[in-house]
Amino acid sequence: MGGHLIPAPRRRRPYPARPARRVLSAALAVAVLWHAAIGARAFGADERPPPLSAKAWYLIDVRDGSRLAGRNIGVPRAIASTTKLMTAYIALHQLRLGQRLVAAPYDPLPGESLLGLEAGERMSVRDLLYGLLLPSGNDAAVTLATGAAGSVPAFVREMNSAAGRLGLGDTSYANPIGLDEAGNYSTARDLATLALRLRRQPLFRRIVDTPRATLQTGAHPRTIVNHNELLLRVPWINGVKTGYTLDAGYVLVSSGTRKGVTLLSVVLGTPSEAARDQDSVSLLRYGFSLYLRRTPVKVGETLAAPAVRGRDERLPLVAARSARVTARRGESVRVTVDAPDEVEGPIPRGRRLGTGVVTVGDQEVARVPLVSKHGALAPADPSLIAQIDDAVPGPRALAWAITGAVGVTILIGIAIGLARLRGRDQPAQGRAQ
Repeated sequence: MGGHLIPAPRRRRPYPARPARRVLSAALAVAVLWHAAIGARAFGADERPPPLSAKAWYLIDVRDGSRLAGRNIGVPRAIASTTKLMTAYIALHQLRLGQRLVAAPYDPLPGESLLGLEAGERMSVRDLLYGLLLPSGNDAAVTLATGAAGSVPAFVREMNSAAGRLGLGDTSYANPIGLDEAGNYSTARDLATLALRLRRQPLFRRIVDTPRATLQTGAHPRTIVNHNELLLRVPWINGVKTGYTLDAGYVLVSSGTRKGVTLLSVVLGTPSEAARDQDSVSLLRYGFSLYLRRTPVKVGETLAAPAVRGRDERLPLVAARSARVTARRGESVRVTVDAPDEVEGPIPRGRRLGTGVVTVGDQEVARVPLVSKHGALAPADPSLIAQIDDAVPGPRALAWAITGAVGVTILIGIAIGLARLRGRDQPAQGRAQ
């Protein structure tokens, strides 16, 4: 599967383990490459995307935007109320959430989705965004458009300018609602790109993951329900936007999260609401089947072993906890260790002395503290020979000669002292007994 590849350590200054000393960490790179090339065990991998009724569809990983599957992703089509994603994007960037806008007069066609605004009533931008994205209120879209740009035509010009800035090269807007009209179209790829940008906003993620809400501003409180019924039926679905017109058919930009992975799908031109929902769930489930759960770092695993200064030993640094990640089949999972080459005692057991950084692909996903597996003593006291080696320059033979001479001198002194003691203890000759 993979292993720890530890390069030869570079010589660094010691890593003092005392609060009064400056801490200098050396980057000791350890690369752990996990290749999930075998069959997926976590989600049950499928060989190819399921058959779908949609005319165009697209599936991407929200984390890095990687394409997982798609068909006709760059073919422009009518997109119905997913047009409102751009309306929301501009409103979020140009209007204050607490700002209250006056509801614009709106004359709907039969069957249009409405928030039910009365001309002249005042509603906060926040509540208008909920009314725009949950029940897909066309009156909320017009009110946000006039509030942001002064008129619908001016707002449409801003929509197309924003599309250009975001790189949506196959997108054009003719109204802020999504009604069938020449010049109002996009692609599965562009819709996914726009949804990714919107998902950077916490408020947007919260709104599109809301099954129902009660709006307090306006002429009276309103309870609204999200048209995306998958939020109620599938626990891991968390967005994004539905749409339907005669030209567009049934469309849905959808997102879901399972075991730390968030995927986003787009289906365009499905023949029914049921087919739209089934296509979206099938596509997302296929995407999740491409991922594996891995444990690149296990608690107690040794990831580094710096030398202990002044002692002939190394100090194992172990992971304080495990790291669990999810990666696509064939995607690399790396562990990079930031730890010292050398440490200096005394060091207690459990002292944090490094960090293991886990990356999936090019993105950091976890950090794990590295702690000392056991204690380490201070440097040992130098021996007499070591002291002489340090104090006397020259060849080592000279140091040994001096050591020997000192030793002989000491022994002679001890012998003379013992002889004198024996002389004192002997009785003097001829003395009376």
